[in-house]
Amino acid sequence: MEENNLKSAVEALIFASERPVTLDQLKKVLGNPESGEVRKVVDGLKEEYEAQNRGFRITEIAGGFQMITCPAFAPFLKKLYKDRSVDKLSKPALESLAIIAYKQPLTKSEIESLRNVNVDGVMKSLLEKNLIRISGRKKIPGRPFVFGTTRQFLEHFGLKSLDDLPKFEDFNVLAKEAEAKNEIEPISEENP
Repeated sequence: MEENNLKSAVEALIFASERPVTLDQLKKVLGNPESGEVRKVVDGLKEEYEAQNRGFRITEIAGGFQMITCPAFAPFLKKLYKDRSVDKLSKPALESLAIIAYKQPLTKSEIESLRNVNVDGVMKSLLEKNLIRISGRKKIPGRPFVFGTTRQFLEHFGLKSLDDLPKFEDFNVLAKEAEAKNEIEPISEENP
């Protein structure tokens, strides 16, 4: 396949896919060109879109490549889709999901002991949304299930891998930045 045709084919495949497309998937569909060649085309497209200040980008998410809109245009997209219903995660679901993401694999009882509440409904919801999965059983009496995050979790949050999660040290910096922007009201010991 000619280089221009390969570039156009890669672009079309990534654009048309609703999920991140892996290099292996691209190679298989394109007749097995070399991995390095396909990766070079993807990297070239990424650079081209950024250099031309296009409204979309190619990003690496969950082990594959996906087209996304440029973050600078988020305000316009919010206006366009303001009436669109989004399946948002509740605060308890986000808290449980964060615990699982950072401490996986762990059992439901371990999550409950960290949150000090029953998490049956939250766990059911996260499993239904395919953000977590049963990743095995713990070798203790009763052999309870242990849970971990899924590829869908990485896609939902736009992460390449779990290594892209913010480090615990970063949370203090983020909180101070939010406080400086008046997004968080500090709690004093006198006025809880």
